[in-house]
Amino acid sequence: MSLPKSAKLSIAVLVAALVAGSAYSYQYRESGSASQSTDDAYVTADFTLVAPKVAGNVVEVLVEDNQQVHKGQLLARIDDRDYVVAVDMAKAELAKANADLVRARAAIAQQGSTIKRAAAAIDADAATLKFAKANAERYRNLASDGSATQQDRQQAESQADTAAAHHTAAVAALSAAKQEVDVLQAQLAQAEAQVARSKAALDAAELNLSYTRVEAPVDGIVGQRSVRVGAYTRVGVPLLAVVPLQQAYVEANFRETQLAKMRVGQRVTMTVDMLPGTTLTGHVDSLAPASSVAFSPVAPDNATGNFTKVVQRLPVKIVLDPNQQAARLLKVGMSVTPTVHGGDGRTG
Repeated sequence: MSLPKSAKLSIAVLVAALVAGSAYSYQYRESGSASQSTDDAYVTADFTLVAPKVAGNVVEVLVEDNQQVHKGQLLARIDDRDYVVAVDMAKAELAKANADLVRARAAIAQQGSTIKRAAAAIDADAATLKFAKANAERYRNLASDGSATQQDRQQAESQADTAAAHHTAAVAALSAAKQEVDVLQAQLAQAEAQVARSKAALDAAELNLSYTRVEAPVDGIVGQRSVRVGAYTRVGVPLLAVVPLQQAYVEANFRETQLAKMRVGQRVTMTVDMLPGTTLTGHVDSLAPASSVAFSPVAPDNATGNFTKVVQRLPVKIVLDPNQQAARLLKVGMSVTPTVHGGDGRTG
């Protein structure tokens, strides 16, 4: 016997109300609880992928998988012969630039002597011109009363004209010598710039040479090692990872309904699947500004007619307290179940 349509409708409304009420009640209890726990949490660390800055064949690998390394420790060496040659060439270019600079400075000093010589020549020509003019005037007077021949007068006047021409030439030579200083100053500036450029090129060559030594950027454990002797490595291609396990932390993904009372500094207790019976302690370091899906390359489009609400999870960073012996056994990726205690132990 089928139920009347009104009865079916009443039952549907009642079921929907019960589901909504249950969800609200669960959410209310969850958000209002003093302690919040999740099993969606893992050990992680800000590990570094080590990649070379120069290309070349690997000639030596000095670390093994899972080896402890320290900051600055040599991990691998790339064939440096090409880079040594580049450094030698840069040194030769710098030596040439320095020689050009010395020559430019010497030319300016020499030009100072040239200017002095030109000025002295003007003084000498001025004295010669003065004498020649006076001598020409004297012969004109002598020729007027017949005491000197016309030829003597003309010869004296020619000497005066010659002296005047020499004086004019000396003045022009002094002017040209002074103008040459500007040219030499420009050449000096160019030589100084070339020296600076050559020094920069040498620094770059020496820097590239230093990059053939691949060193550990931080203290940690070697992982994901793909570098091998004889392999050709390219710029930016990772050779290995250095994982600083001593700075490991926990990333816990809590539901948004669990974050109402969660604050930075609250005390956290944690159990680790690998360490049964062991409890670690820590504190909430920070809460993510957005859910993981918000940073997804393809963000969800909720403005649709078929929207279904999904409770989001937000990452919470939990830092372990220091001096815990068991914490030294943690590895990145291990599963953790943290419990954040919001009602006590809050430090910030």
